[in-house]
Amino acid sequence: MSRIFGTDGVRGVAGTELDINLAMKLGQAGAYVLSKGNNKRPTILVGCDTRISGDMLANALMAGICSVGADAVYAGVVPTPAIAYLTKAEGFDAGVVISASHNPMEFNGIKFFSSDGYKLPDEIEDEIQKEIESDMASIDFPTGAGVGRVKYDFEIARDYIDFEKKAVPVDLSGLKVVVDCANGASYKTNTTVLKELGADLIPLHVEPNGTNINDKCGSTHLEDLMETVKREKADIGIAFDGDADRMLAVDENGVAVDGDEIMSICANYMKEKGTLKKNTLVVTVMSNLGLSIMGKENDINIEVTKVGDRYVLEKMKEEGYNIGGEQSGHIIFLDKNTTGDGMMSALHLLQVMVDTKKSLSELKSVMSVYPQALVNAKVPNDKKNSYREFPEIVERIDNLEKKFDGAGRVLIRPSGTEPLVRVMIEGKVQEEIEKDAKDLAVFIEETMNA
Repeated sequence: MSRIFGTDGVRGVAGTELDINLAMKLGQAGAYVLSKGNNKRPTILVGCDTRISGDMLANALMAGICSVGADAVYAGVVPTPAIAYLTKAEGFDAGVVISASHNPMEFNGIKFFSSDGYKLPDEIEDEIQKEIESDMASIDFPTGAGVGRVKYDFEIARDYIDFEKKAVPVDLSGLKVVVDCANGASYKTNTTVLKELGADLIPLHVEPNGTNINDKCGSTHLEDLMETVKREKADIGIAFDGDADRMLAVDENGVAVDGDEIMSICANYMKEKGTLKKNTLVVTVMSNLGLSIMGKENDINIEVTKVGDRYVLEKMKEEGYNIGGEQSGHIIFLDKNTTGDGMMSALHLLQVMVDTKKSLSELKSVMSVYPQALVNAKVPNDKKNSYREFPEIVERIDNLEKKFDGAGRVLIRPSGTEPLVRVMIEGKVQEEIEKDAKDLAVFIEETMNA
């Protein structure tokens, strides 16, 4: 069996790639591995997003949990960061989210959190997979009174709502906010938080039917939010993805504000308030060049990791930093929660607007976004990770970077799933970098396919 865990749990088309048999086995193996050594009956918190396949997979997963003698508490539809927070705060032995985040509705996923609210490291995921591959050889399945129970607690989400309000107690009175919940997991919790903090709220895409999650809405499709903000003359638009661990914004002019810009705004505010730990912001290699320049201009250290929020989080925990994230809007405020939390990110951004009395368009001017060009080079799948073994490619890349002389950059990244090498170039002139990216991609194709 190839590795079933990807960069963010187990994910696939529900009913085929991720069927009820795999969900049950993940429940069995996950409950066993994550509760080993406990002297009490373990209890695992389970939540899901609004996909039609959520209940099917949740019930299969909880059957697996109960079959190994653990109890399950089913919270129903809640955001991913709610499960992360509640698992730690309420003393659960583990948490599980059934969601495929920003993916189309036919996909679903299963993601585990340990008792401290963090996503699992690779070695624990591998241990869970080994149990599945061994057909649960390590597990003594109980009978009779030893079998676990399922408890349904659809009110537990209220604790997450109260936590968000206390974590960033900003008064939003007089602020007109449009929020797009992507017909996803945050359609109740996050609208409630914003209303109770006093926002004049205009909700969008808060009528999930099981099949419309992320459908031309949410953080992956900002068009409707942009138009609504302009039409309603709102102060800000906020967009979450399907499980609400990501957040993007739209300023009062209907212009998108991405994760890099949001992190720049928040990091500068935190620095002014003396709360930016070690004066550092953690980002990935995919963050815009303008963010690095913003750091230099504002005396903020920018730490860079590989692509993936798990690598951002690892660096933050290792070095004691408290803000980091991705251009996609997956931002971690580690003083407050253990994973990306879209509602938390929105509240921090709103707090800066309220405290500074500045519009979002004014605030985002702290960072200049450099134009980007992305072109794919088609190469043999077995060669895509070895492009640096071709001296002529390395020389071509080096020459381009010398040409930019600090005012641009070249990023080459093999695709994790396709026979492609992705060429991303940033610079000051869009037409110039698009030509450079296309020329480099063609050169890589011709060289590696020769």
